[in-house]
Amino acid sequence: MKIKIPHFTTKDKIIITGTIAFFIGINYWAYYTTNLYTELKDTRSEFAVSTSTLNTTIKELEEKLADSKKENENLSDVLSDEQKKTVELERERRRNEKKINTLTKLTTIDPELLKKYSKVYFLSENYVPAKLDTIGTNFLVDPTKDIQILDGVSSYLIDMLEDAKRAGVDLKVLSGYRSFDYQKTLKSQYKVVYGAGTANQFSAEQGYSEHQLGTAVDFTTTALRSAETTFDQTAAYAWLAKNAYKYGFIISYPKGNLYYQYEPWHWRFVGVDLAEDMHDDGKQFYELDQRDIDEYLVKFFD
Repeated sequence: MKIKIPHFTTKDKIIITGTIAFFIGINYWAYYTTNLYTELKDTRSEFAVSTSTLNTTIKELEEKLADSKKENENLSDVLSDEQKKTVELERERRRNEKKINTLTKLTTIDPELLKKYSKVYFLSENYVPAKLDTIGTNFLVDPTKDIQILDGVSSYLIDMLEDAKRAGVDLKVLSGYRSFDYQKTLKSQYKVVYGAGTANQFSAEQGYSEHQLGTAVDFTTTALRSAETTFDQTAAYAWLAKNAYKYGFIISYPKGNLYYQYEPWHWRFVGVDLAEDMHDDGKQFYELDQRDIDEYLVKFFD
């Protein structure tokens, strides 16, 4: 039997070829679409897992961050507490250091230096200042004399005398330190010359003189050359009244005092701090309570 092969025209061939290509394309598209869907599904699944993992990681990081913040806050609190402790310890150290310095000063400063000796406290006949300095002859009314003052006070005195000189003021030293025996001899001479009653009005008995401390100075001028009440009429006295407190000196026996007659020439070193407070408050040395005066002892040479 002979098989009859159909005859295809060109048009038929084109249709057949197109049909075959179409079905091949459909199959390829179905395959590609299926694979793309599968990949998309897998990608979505992986993305979901990654997102979940990321969210978990973010949550863990947030928890760690919160813990870190809390830890930092705790550390900040601890640091703040430690800083406060450090500051307080430093303050305590300074307070203790100040106390030690104060105690050291009090053990080295003569406690007699601020006592009210004129008819109140008594200085032993054996009392002598720890160290005395000689006042330069250019500041003395009588250059032939050897006049001394307590070491440590001399620098204040010299500064005051030099400043007075620069201001054109004629201010001279008449007397300084006097020993117990010297004061005794001097008082005896005054009693002979003026009588006991009169001598007691202007001269202290031995042991009661501020001069024995080495902190008292009698001033005069070249014209006067002695201790005179008229000293208060000089430019030297006016300058002292206005400026002496700045150098730690105060007038011991002003007008109206209850101890001796008015002595404008007699000045005593009590330290700048006390002298300034007395000046500002308008107080007199012998009006103050001794306990209040003693509080200034630690600042005596400051």
